Amino acid sequence: MTSKNAEGPDTPTSEGEAVPGLVPAPRGLTWGPPGQESFRLGEATVISAAPGTEGVARRLRATVGAATGLPLAEATEAAETADGTAGPRVELSLDAALAPEAYRLAVDAGAVRITGGSAAGLFWGTQTFRQLLGPDAFRRAPLAPGRTWDVPAVVVEDEPRFGWRGMLLDVCRHFLPKDDVLRYLDLLAAHKLNVFHFHLNDDQGWRIEIKRHPRLTETGAWRSRSKYGHRASELWDETPHGGYYTQDDIREIVAYAAERHIRVVPEIDIPGHAQAAIAAYPELGNTDVVDTAALTVWDSWGVSPNVLAPTENTLRFYEGVLEEVLELFPAETSPFVHIGGDECPKDQWKQSPLAQARIAELGLKDEDELQSWFIRHFDTWLAERGRRLIGWDEILEGGLAEGAAVSSWRGYAGGIAAAEAGHDVVMCPEQQVYLDHRQDGGPDEPMPIGYVRTLEDVYRFEPVPPGLSEEAARHILGTQANVWTEVMQNRSRVDYQVFPRLAAFAEVAWSSLPAPADRDFAGFDARMTDHYARLDALGVDYRPPGGPLPWQRRPGILGRPIEGAPPVV
Repeated sequence: MTSKNAEGPDTPTSEGEAVPGLVPAPRGLTWGPPGQESFRLGEATVISAAPGTEGVARRLRATVGAATGLPLAEATEAAETADGTAGPRVELSLDAALAPEAYRLAVDAGAVRITGGSAAGLFWGTQTFRQLLGPDAFRRAPLAPGRTWDVPAVVVEDEPRFGWRGMLLDVCRHFLPKDDVLRYLDLLAAHKLNVFHFHLNDDQGWRIEIKRHPRLTETGAWRSRSKYGHRASELWDETPHGGYYTQDDIREIVAYAAERHIRVVPEIDIPGHAQAAIAAYPELGNTDVVDTAALTVWDSWGVSPNVLAPTENTLRFYEGVLEEVLELFPAETSPFVHIGGDECPKDQWKQSPLAQARIAELGLKDEDELQSWFIRHFDTWLAERGRRLIGWDEILEGGLAEGAAVSSWRGYAGGIAAAEAGHDVVMCPEQQVYLDHRQDGGPDEPMPIGYVRTLEDVYRFEPVPPGLSEEAARHILGTQANVWTEVMQNRSRVDYQVFPRLAAFAEVAWSSLPAPADRDFAGFDARMTDHYARLDALGVDYRPPGGPLPWQRRPGILGRPIEGAPPVV
């Protein structure tokens, strides 16, 4: 038998036919011996689902069944052939000896056998099976009824490098309807990503219904206009913008994610990025230094100076918010709750007699410790309810709450400090995996923002910083790509910024790759030829390798280029 490592599964079979390049690359792949027949998916193919695999079987019928037009019926004794042997089948089973997200996929002429360490591992195995069927397996209906669907004889043994493989989607700067969110969950699942960080409130909008505080969505979900381009741009989109998810929408999103073995991490930003909430409930702001009753939902980008007042009323208000959030995001699918904690200007607290009195009352040293007091309060509050707090790396300022995890976004430094101090870390440095940053330095890039980070740059990202102690490295939970939508007005613009770079990120998060300088980007790029066809089938408006198409360009709109800026560590 011939074997091919995870860096290059796009090789000819023994019969000389090219096999679709797998993305992300599996840990191990072995082709069948020369002359071994492929498996043919057809009308007679059944799914044999062992106990505990029924949900995965249902998803397989909903996706592959829809794309092929085949019934993929449940296996019964009637599925046996005339000589009493089992007919063509897809066998789904669990094996506790495998790691929970690991799987084994074995294909011969008679069967496709997919075994997972858990239902999640099994589900990832079905994603590989889907890729082996070819790009048309990602469509919603068959292109040509009666066509043949062949899967080459192969054995894939695979498991992820990291347990946290995520993407943040900001729906505050520009709202995405519920169906677009569900679509992104499907796209994450197709790339074996298992965490959806749902950024639900910010200065520019509040996006989740809170029944005890209805003005959060009645007022806070809407703004009169939006800055067009970077905040320094002189252009405005005068169209009112907004929207929010009802509590039933949220329940649907969480259930949809769980069926795809994706955990949802809700983010409720505290104590900064709060202008939309303050516009709805002015008493939440620093009323002794600002006329908060005159505030509206912010229509520009950047960091608003309007932050929460450090009062008992504010704490009770957000406890009420989080009580409803916890009910909507159950602990079994959302063990972490993100409370932001980033970009909280301290100017209003410095000017506020009330805030200064609070610092004195609590025996705090300064405003940084006041922010830490906010974070510690909700860390304790969440822990008492069986949840874990995670926040941006600013929560390190003034002392990190015990038990809190850190999203390291301002480079590696915050994550290194947190991990060395024994805190769990998700690595998501802006300089490497902020997908709102432009993909090329050319003038045709729409609304160019931030660092140039190409597909190859993302492919060479390394989530574990060099030099970490062995103990600290164990605190790296995984990695996450972040998608901030200031310059993404709709789904098509989000697609353009996210893809194809999310495919490279998914391989970094899943596969056991060598050191960045030694990675085979040429091999990955070759496999992307097949993957672009999958993205086409999924209807993704990705950035083509040759640059933006005419309708993807936004010429003459001011961005924020950072030419030659050194990376932040």
